[in-house]
Amino acid sequence: MTQPILIVEDDPAITHFIQMALELQHYPFEHARSGKEAYEKLLTSKPILMILDLGLPDMDGQEIITKTRQWSSIPIIVVSARGEEHDKIQALDAGADDYVTKPFSMDELLARIRVALRRVQHPLHVQEQPTFQNGPLTIHYDANRVFLYEEEIHLTPNEYILLETFSKHVGKVLTHNFLLKSIWQDALETDLPNLRVFMTTLRKKLENPHVKLIQTHIRVGYRMIHVDERSE
Repeated sequence: MTQPILIVEDDPAITHFIQMALELQHYPFEHARSGKEAYEKLLTSKPILMILDLGLPDMDGQEIITKTRQWSSIPIIVVSARGEEHDKIQALDAGADDYVTKPFSMDELLARIRVALRRVQHPLHVQEQPTFQNGPLTIHYDANRVFLYEEEIHLTPNEYILLETFSKHVGKVLTHNFLLKSIWQDALETDLPNLRVFMTTLRKKLENPHVKLIQTHIRVGYRMIHVDERSE
């Protein structure tokens, strides 16, 4: 890997912590202390991935995500002290790919980095059946595109992986652990709050009062239902 990982963080201690971990893994990196500097490095250094703190001295990290998504699909992993569910949802809705809450373990962050880099370096393979249909929902596996009532909806990589997983097991209850491992292979039970956030953002994009595609099974998991299930 020759393109750097861009660390956008104004706290010297956390920056040093992340830099040491990346050095041990032989990941090249660059550092930005402000939103303005981050945006300049995005344009000049063309990093392969961005680790982004939301609380920057000159602007909110949400603004960086929104601006970046206007022209780039670079993976963005938010690392922030904001741990409330609505903060995570806002960041993911803006276009972040993943969210890690401070304080965090470096093993957790490195795992998220590996997952994001695998998606960049090894895109999802084409499925045997190129298209999935369930009522108004259509998934084109070969292009990773999703349509609802023929209108395209844009999903983050983690949201897409969850939806693809549901589409392969329609009618079956998928446990929290099964879904966690579909996103992060070495996921832990402590990642469950993050799964709930991704499920919330996915359902916001897929469902409305007239469409219900995913059913919650309390303390167990979730299930994609057949749209015509009620008439069976």
